[in-house]
Amino acid sequence: MSPLSAWENFYVIVGSSAGALTGLTFVAITLIPDERRRGASLSVPAFTTPTVVHFAMALLLSAALSAPWPTLAPLAALLVIVGLGMLLYGAIIVRRLGRVDEYQLVLEDWIVYGVCPLIAYAGLVVAGLLLASNAEPALFVVAGALLALLAIGLHNAWDLVTYIALLRVQPPGDGEKRQ
Repeated sequence: MSPLSAWENFYVIVGSSAGALTGLTFVAITLIPDERRRGASLSVPAFTTPTVVHFAMALLLSAALSAPWPTLAPLAALLVIVGLGMLLYGAIIVRRLGRVDEYQLVLEDWIVYGVCPLIAYAGLVVAGLLLASNAEPALFVVAGALLALLAIGLHNAWDLVTYIALLRVQPPGDGEKRQ
């Protein structure tokens, strides 16, 4: 019996949640007012796109972990490859965060949008490296990384919805620079 079979319900719940939250994020994005502010083009790839990507990674990996793998080796390789790729993407996001001029980032923003995803994706790399030799702890690391991605995505989606709500109640012309 595969060690993955004990995790089946967990990955169904995480994957379903990630899929639903991705859809809700798309709905929230469509609510953004039509007026374009200077710097908004930098905010989308720095804030909104990573939120969808984190949800998509939780969904993709939940599906992969639910597949009937004949051995754990291909799954371990997938975790390492995805983790390394997403670490690179995370570094790009950190660079984009530094270039946003519409909004002054605070420490919480740097932690939640920059540091936490990097930790989650590093966890996937570590889990992939451990999976073949020590499956049980590796699967707990994967579970923690996927839950972290869901929590990060929820935080970021909440920030997005709050930002949209504040834009809608703000008089025209106010708030060119937010803090």
